[in-house]
Amino acid sequence: MPPRDYEPIRQIADRAQGDRHARMRMLADALWDHLSPLGVSWVGFYLHEGGDELVLGPMRNKPACSPIGLHGVCGQAWRSRRPQIVRDTAELGAAYVACDPRDRSELVIPLLEADGRCWGVLDVDSHEVGAFDQSDALGLGDVLRAAGFRPVER
Repeated sequence: MPPRDYEPIRQIADRAQGDRHARMRMLADALWDHLSPLGVSWVGFYLHEGGDELVLGPMRNKPACSPIGLHGVCGQAWRSRRPQIVRDTAELGAAYVACDPRDRSELVIPLLEADGRCWGVLDVDSHEVGAFDQSDALGLGDVLRAAGFRPVER
């Protein structure tokens, strides 16, 4: 699959207004509208509100698991403050939180406060193995920055 073009979404994100929740909602909608025809099966945010779990924030497509423990891919991204690109979720075994058993690849980008604390993650899933790579992490990082978030994409 050729690299996805994130520029149209970045332009939409550039006009994002409102509080954090409103910007997450706008971004989930824009990402879904642009990426679902390109092999993305789910997009959304998980938020850390304390404790050893993440809770579902704005998302698009099907319902998702919530809360989720920090042992899964989203939790690994949150704890390490490093993006997680999972080529094949079947290789993760018990470390994979399977909200939709059809999902086969995943990309998770941590979101930081100005002081470096991680407040949540952007999670993007696909039914295709190998759907995401570093160009997706970089493209989504640009989109998140344009919406006023502080992503970690490296």
